[in-house]
Amino acid sequence: MSTSQGLRDWLLSEEPTSRRQARFASWYKGWLRLRSNKLTMFGLYVLAFLILCAIFAPVLATHDPFAQDLGQRLLAPGENGHLFGTDSLGRDIYSRLLYGARISIYIVLLVVMVAPLVGLIVGTMSGYAGGWIDVLLMRITDIFLAFPRLILALAFVAALGAGIENAVLAISLTAWPPYARIARAETLTIRNSDYIHAIKLQGAGPFRIVTKHIWPLCISSLVIRVTLDMAGIILTAAGLGFLGLGAQPPSPEWGAMISEGRKYILDYWWVATIPGIAIFAISLAFNLLGDGLRDVLDPKEDNS
Repeated sequence: MSTSQGLRDWLLSEEPTSRRQARFASWYKGWLRLRSNKLTMFGLYVLAFLILCAIFAPVLATHDPFAQDLGQRLLAPGENGHLFGTDSLGRDIYSRLLYGARISIYIVLLVVMVAPLVGLIVGTMSGYAGGWIDVLLMRITDIFLAFPRLILALAFVAALGAGIENAVLAISLTAWPPYARIARAETLTIRNSDYIHAIKLQGAGPFRIVTKHIWPLCISSLVIRVTLDMAGIILTAAGLGFLGLGAQPPSPEWGAMISEGRKYILDYWWVATIPGIAIFAISLAFNLLGDGLRDVLDPKEDNS
């Protein structure tokens, strides 16, 4: 107990004695602020629950998600051991929902690894270089922003071909412009700072200045935007799956499951409704978590 109290006092010290202590203290204060937001913690718990369900899907699943049994088709929830019922081919919806979570999280992770990085590079390059480079890159960004994300993703998938990899690529190509705008705005406010001029006088080149001193200051804004965008990414992926351009059958992708169940929505509501509830739950969780992270990471907020 005394060790725990000593660690807490060390983290909450008003006069940190090292850079490491200051960094850990900042993280701990951010966590305390995040924990005080009940809606954010609810979103975090829901998201953690869904991620654990996706990781342990082989253990939690009660049936083979791909096994068809026409004699068991369109069973109601709870009937014959099927927790959420079965679809038109007799496949267990509960098991398919668990494996479908893997696909949705896989898409989100791949897009998050690509889109913010591209936006960060384009935005900082544009903001730091200025001149015709700034004009050219921002006009290209404006072209991408002029189209609705889903429509542009549909165009890319139609050109590249249906499939989960092409869907990820299409979503990434449509998701980077907002990150580029944010990174450019941050860079414009930083590049004329006194410490940037001091670094230049020490002989640092543009590449080192951008990667070592500008990128770290852009990360917090991008993290907030990424968390808030994850719900949109999931909805775009589900929209592509609903239209048959995302993950292909028999993959248990949530959007494709809704598309299949829409034919039975009046008589067998659970076939489309339950995947829809899953999409709603994970989207809401990401939005709640993003709101909380925005309050914690926003440099304009008082984090004391």
